[in-house]
Amino acid sequence: MGSDGVAFLRADVERFCGELVDLAPAVRLRALAELRATVYEVTSVALASAMVAAQQEGWGLRRIAAFVGVSHEQVRRTLAASPPATRE
Repeated sequence: MGSDGVAFLRADVERFCGELVDLAPAVRLRALAELRATVYEVTSVALASAMVAAQQEGWGLRRIAAFVGVSHEQVRRTLAASPPATRE
């Protein structure tokens, strides 16, 4: 199940990674580590927000987990760690 938006972002990330190939290993590694951390940070916040929204609509932990591809326990921990502002 892919979306045009995800395909677009993937193409951009692949292009970015391709531009790094000729750089020195230290520069390349630093750029890739920064990219990975940034993507994780942005998607983690958005994913937690989506989990909160699903729970507010009455979804159970297991149903959310099935959509996200994690355990229901990880969903529970993510929801418990969500800042109050995203729960309102």
